[in-house]
Amino acid sequence: MKFPENFLWGGATAANQCEGAWDVDGKGVSCSDICTGGKFGQSKMITPVLQEGTFYPSREAIDHYHRFKEDIALFAEMGFKVYRFSIAWTRIFPNGDEAEPNEAGLKHYEEVIDECLKHGIEPLITISHYEVPFGLTKKCNSWTSREMIGYFLNYCRAIFTRYKGKVKYWLTFNEINSSTSAMGALLNQGILNDLVNPTPFMAQPDLPQQRFQGLHHMFVASAKAVQLAHEIDPNYKVGNMMIYAASYPLTCAPEDVLKNQEYNRVMNYFCSDVQCRGYYPTYMNRYFREHGITVEKEPGDDEILRNGTVDFYTFSYYMSSCQTADPDKQAGAGNIISGVPNPYLKASEWGWQIDPKGLRYSLNEIYDRYQMPLMVVENGLGAKDVIEADGSINDDYRIDYLRQHIQQMGEAVADGVELMGYTPWGCIDLVSASTGEYAKRYGFIYVERYDDGTGDFSRRRKKSFDWYKKVIATNGEDLD
Repeated sequence: MKFPENFLWGGATAANQCEGAWDVDGKGVSCSDICTGGKFGQSKMITPVLQEGTFYPSREAIDHYHRFKEDIALFAEMGFKVYRFSIAWTRIFPNGDEAEPNEAGLKHYEEVIDECLKHGIEPLITISHYEVPFGLTKKCNSWTSREMIGYFLNYCRAIFTRYKGKVKYWLTFNEINSSTSAMGALLNQGILNDLVNPTPFMAQPDLPQQRFQGLHHMFVASAKAVQLAHEIDPNYKVGNMMIYAASYPLTCAPEDVLKNQEYNRVMNYFCSDVQCRGYYPTYMNRYFREHGITVEKEPGDDEILRNGTVDFYTFSYYMSSCQTADPDKQAGAGNIISGVPNPYLKASEWGWQIDPKGLRYSLNEIYDRYQMPLMVVENGLGAKDVIEADGSINDDYRIDYLRQHIQQMGEAVADGVELMGYTPWGCIDLVSASTGEYAKRYGFIYVERYDDGTGDFSRRRKKSFDWYKKVIATNGEDLD
């Protein structure tokens, strides 16, 4: 099993889940800042009017904003070749619509980038990762409005220009296809139809017409951002970022096979078909018709999409599910991906089915479809870690999960897939996006921060830290 010599090993985080400092140095309020804490089985709440005495985990997160040098030094100790992180839009444009950027925000990320480069780590930057400015939600209900394209490009121009010559890789929107389902409305698009009352995160009033119109605006914005990046710096490479929710028919009944095909098309391929191929796939015509959705385009939009396809494809992979036409089958307990449990797979503590071979399958399916470089930019096991009496954290379960997935990536490379790199999610513990809790830990580095608001933010290495260090040092050859 051989990975390319220049394979980009690293890790991934998101600003809203790790930075904290939610109102420091001119930062504005993002949609993630109005979400309370939660836990598995108990939804976090959306509070359009901030509530005194309520715990908002993103406000402090793990204080990466003030500790990034310490954290990047730890990443360098593991041997990271790349660090995927996001820029908080509201640090650059606090309300999203200002004419000029916030210098303090630009300076902060320049320092983060410089710290990465000092350690020989390539920055991979997500431009919009689940934290649309709340000011734009209040102004125009975010991506439901075409105005957002201009605001987004103004933001892109500021960061593309400032970091020219220091950054090579950019991603436009994190998990853009999350907006094909209701969970993506606020999380990804900043759409909120009730600006007064608190609502459960997964149960806010949802209008599919808004989400798919919003996706069109995001497609146009992404395509224009790709073109803008190439104009500002021809060396820039701009990718998309998808949830790849691997899915199988529950049985070989033709009804289940057709159900699974429809699911894969809408969930896994619609958004990337637009971003990678440059046009809307015809299979969506029937879906739009049957769901009462009409996507309004302006003259020239189709040409923009054709001319703004991405340079590479990236995705998150955590789990798989099954689809069935049988209405009596119960959905799985996983809190993100729809579908019924696969009887051949085990599940994590949070109900996510563990399917390493599904990653090999997914890589082959994606590469066969698009024939462009791929990168796995999120993958990992959320689990409850225990600090032993001697201070150690023996997360063998995480090592086992990652080992199996890396092995299957190697098989995909042997299959002929052009794989650029691998950045496991939450390389340092952070706040869960889906549940808003600290207890669901992913990292190689433990952070002393807990769901009751206690903890001193100190860092300690887990057993997986040294294991991943060895994996990187041997370019994936030593996984023991």
